[in-house]
Amino acid sequence: MSADRPPTIDPLAALRWAARPQSVSAWLHEEVARRMEDRLQWIKLQPRFWADWEPVRGGLAAHAAVARRYPKAQCFVVEASAQRTQVATQALRKPWWDRAHWTGPAPRFAPPPDGAVQMVWANMLLHMSADPQALIAQWHRALGAEGFLMFSCLGPDTLRELRALYRTLGWPPPAHEFTDMHDWGDMLVNAGFAEPVMDMERIALTFNTSERLLVELRQLGRNLHPGRFPALRGKTWRAQLLQAWSDQQPVGASPQQLSLTFEIIYGHAFKPQRRLQVQSETILSLDEMRSVLRRGKAAPGPRA
Repeated sequence: MSADRPPTIDPLAALRWAARPQSVSAWLHEEVARRMEDRLQWIKLQPRFWADWEPVRGGLAAHAAVARRYPKAQCFVVEASAQRTQVATQALRKPWWDRAHWTGPAPRFAPPPDGAVQMVWANMLLHMSADPQALIAQWHRALGAEGFLMFSCLGPDTLRELRALYRTLGWPPPAHEFTDMHDWGDMLVNAGFAEPVMDMERIALTFNTSERLLVELRQLGRNLHPGRFPALRGKTWRAQLLQAWSDQQPVGASPQQLSLTFEIIYGHAFKPQRRLQVQSETILSLDEMRSVLRRGKAAPGPRA
């Protein structure tokens, strides 16, 4: 694990979340992936092999959209648990009567060999990792030279309404802190990527009821903050939270005005060709070397 892990992510809680069973992709993840897939039209490289990192959470419908864009490319599907690998296999493997079963390469449900793919696709994953630098390094190893990474994640302005409400009630944070896009860019460069391009947008989701809002949050992730409430919450706490949400709304507001903000960060970067490191050298003739040794002086600097 990296020595510079996110200070507000509990590594054990992150591991438990990574191993948690899941069978459907969250709506917000699918929507973000749809927008990210549209950005592929600006990239000229047509991958022959690509890797989808955790599509069950990142978006199964989005995986299908990327596969349609690159119909001749073979995909490596990478999941964090056997249960989600089974879900991905059932969802993504084409039945024999589907024309794509016979015309396109079948996905491989395993991590790619080092340097084997020309694109890594990782949607809404990075912000839940206890060691994002190690994860970025995995993506870098999977890519061949001139391959590219496409990813998205949550940014620091996410859940600002919920964070403010928890502060008002005197409760611990409702979520860990999310990393700024400029810091992600620095991590990409440190991992060996080149030309990282980062941008951001905010999406506001509205809900009819507080109960529906809580259901959506549970699909998106968990609170990984080390300072989170250490025990299970009871019915009284739940009722207090729902009431606080209702009290927060303006007088006369419609139910649909119950909203949460999500800051979405998009990024892509390329893996450059390895450049040979040429050390400077000093070239002396035999006579010059003898002269330097007789005088006891330092050798002259490098010659052009």
